[in-house]
Amino acid sequence: MKENAFDKSNLYKKVKFVEGENFATVENITPLSRQQFFQLIEYLVHDDHFNKVATLSILLPSPSKEVEERLEENGFILNDVIVSVKRELSEMNGAEGPFTLQPLEEGMEESFKQVWSQSMKGSLNGSSSLTIDEQFRSVEKELGPDFRHTCQMVYEKGRPIGVVMPHIEPGTAVEGRLFYFGLIPDERGKGKSKALHRQALSVLRDKVGAEYYIGSTSCRNEPMLKVFDYNGCREVDRSNLYKRKMR
Repeated sequence: MKENAFDKSNLYKKVKFVEGENFATVENITPLSRQQFFQLIEYLVHDDHFNKVATLSILLPSPSKEVEERLEENGFILNDVIVSVKRELSEMNGAEGPFTLQPLEEGMEESFKQVWSQSMKGSLNGSSSLTIDEQFRSVEKELGPDFRHTCQMVYEKGRPIGVVMPHIEPGTAVEGRLFYFGLIPDERGKGKSKALHRQALSVLRDKVGAEYYIGSTSCRNEPMLKVFDYNGCREVDRSNLYKRKMR
């Protein structure tokens, strides 16, 4: 019997789902035809699993007017434009960074969440509908048992000034990512982001085993885009981020 092109499980396998605590994002839409994409939207909005999350997002390249209208009809609104960059890590010169990075240990959870929460204040990236506890659980859910090695507090002269979360992207062997990267408000605008980002890239290569880095940020986040450029990252894609809030 010929496989139905619009079978839900078949369509779901063609795209990538990133799921955390109370959110889900659909990526890698490109393999779908327009008809398959329309059917995917129908499946998503009627799927009990995805209707239980606070935010359902779809990340896709510049859509046609017809696609935009279909998304709007199903409750999705344009939330942001995401810039993605890439950096081959083998081309970097090795160097010790100026900061001390401390992986998450038992008993550090609350202090880590406090600094992470401060690091998100005033961010030029799109705001999240999740609480800090939900975001913390999302790291564990997406990255698994080794999430504590990913969650790292950033110290300067013994004082916490931010967080960074280097890891290998699930489902890949050598793709390095930063689940989150940020400094508390008082430490911004001092050139520290460039140094910390470069140190994080070195950690990805030398300690995590990544061969290349993929990063992303809002098109509105000019400071982060400048950090990417300073550290040799090149833009590879721009995609529209559509969100459907359920609460």
